[in-house]
Amino acid sequence: MLRNPLSRAASSISGGACKTHATPHSCTAAVSFSPHVRPTTVRSSLVDPSRPSSMSIGGGVVARRQPPRPRNQIFRSLSTSSPRIASKKPSHGPRPGKAITTSILLSAVIGTILGFGLAKSSLLAKGDDSEVHGDNGGGGDEPKFGSPEEFALAIIELKETFAESSGNVTVSDDPDELHNHGFSENDHHPGVNPSVVVYPSCTEDVVKIVKIATRYRMPVIPYSGATSLEGQYRGIDPAPGATIGGMLSTGCSGTNAVRYGTAKAEWFLNATVVLPSGEVIKTRQRSRKSSTGFDTTKLFIGAEGTLGIVTEVTIRLTPLLPTTVAVVQFPDVQKATEAVIDVLKTGVGIQCVELVDNVFMAATNKYGMSKRKWPEKDSLFFKFQGPTPASLKESAAITKKIVEKHGGTGFQLARNDQEASDLWADRKNAHYSGLAYVEGSKGWPTDVCVPISKLPQLLYETKEDIAQSGLVSTIVGHVGDGNFHAMILFKTEEEKEIAKELVKRMVKRAIALDGTCTGEHGVGIGKKEYLVEELGEGTVELMKKIKRTIDPLGLFNPGK
Repeated sequence: MLRNPLSRAASSISGGACKTHATPHSCTAAVSFSPHVRPTTVRSSLVDPSRPSSMSIGGGVVARRQPPRPRNQIFRSLSTSSPRIASKKPSHGPRPGKAITTSILLSAVIGTILGFGLAKSSLLAKGDDSEVHGDNGGGGDEPKFGSPEEFALAIIELKETFAESSGNVTVSDDPDELHNHGFSENDHHPGVNPSVVVYPSCTEDVVKIVKIATRYRMPVIPYSGATSLEGQYRGIDPAPGATIGGMLSTGCSGTNAVRYGTAKAEWFLNATVVLPSGEVIKTRQRSRKSSTGFDTTKLFIGAEGTLGIVTEVTIRLTPLLPTTVAVVQFPDVQKATEAVIDVLKTGVGIQCVELVDNVFMAATNKYGMSKRKWPEKDSLFFKFQGPTPASLKESAAITKKIVEKHGGTGFQLARNDQEASDLWADRKNAHYSGLAYVEGSKGWPTDVCVPISKLPQLLYETKEDIAQSGLVSTIVGHVGDGNFHAMILFKTEEEKEIAKELVKRMVKRAIALDGTCTGEHGVGIGKKEYLVEELGEGTVELMKKIKRTIDPLGLFNPGK
């Protein structure tokens, strides 16, 4: 059996029927998805013509044929019922080192929102309601979007175009569906209703949508798995609802990053992309490596839909090795972090190592989904990986000795696969257990990343800052690569402002420690203001030049 290092990527590509074809001599595997099961969707914006164009609302493409469900329902369904790519018998499927090409069909991978409501919302988030024709990420001349009347004509043309199409394409302006795509109860960013949602079933459909949008100067905003935390998408081994397209577009990572790296490593070999002009390109061939020209695949990794819409990717596979899980408690997060640094130096088989604080453990107990009551202390979750049960036991024994030297207590190693799964489920429920901790609250989720040696200092200072603020926050960290997340809870607008200032101070501390404002959530509208401080004016200006060259009209994901 093979593991996609992107973990759930294989099971959340489209939710459609999939077939795996082994090709022993070429060392690749092709995966096809039935287009009629879950085609991608495009959201478009239409507004009341009597309203000024600066109030126009946008929408976006979705990854589901059925109406979007509440996010927690999406998490449950995708994690339990999605199709699998890998064969149970390695000899019948792709072998280690092979690649798999996934035709995303604009489903769970990528979506498209037509309109500029989200650009409007990004300006509102900054308190700027003056004009929607704002910065498209390119600087210089502002993009000029179409009028509400022109958008109305675009919607009509979309409906007529796909009414005549032989493909299974849906164009929807159902109010409930629009609301589900424009608002979320799980984040703090302002929401806006799109005007229409279009579900394309193939790359050619996306080309038609983009060309219509361009003709009427209608912004196009890719929309993926709806697991956005910074105003875009989330997500290598991300949340269960994340998608391959969203993972590529945010340059994401996750719990497996300590072992397999991030999306910006070599896991994405190539991508098929629809550009703002409507042209379709493939970034490179399927070979494992290439030294031909620029690495254009990586140009789109982390671009968050500002440069193109990804409809197909080729990803590398890696052997699926046995794993087990252990949990241990510590006096504080600093000692826990120092223990991890020493464990990693030994080279033991660590696939994941996750830091959770005492507030997280209390939230897990209160949430009620766990099969045990945890000591409410700062803790580490280890996932060991190795070729044999003996190797797993050896890694666990070495780790146990090291963590005990750093004050670790209650080291608990799973006795079987089921117990390991149950232990790890408590860690994977972090987002929802955190949100449920304070009744009636909303969460401000954020993440930062620093060199591992600086992580103890950053965690200590951040915990102190949160405690002094009077707010409550859980801390969850991919401590093996210096990345951690905070879920700051608030009820009132006043508390929301306090949370906002906490995030600002956390980001500035991380950047001062030679870190980044976001390790994996992405930039979106939540972290855009920190780019110059982190990267410098020259680097940001270079990115703007690339944006202006590829998207001169500024229609793809404006305001980002």
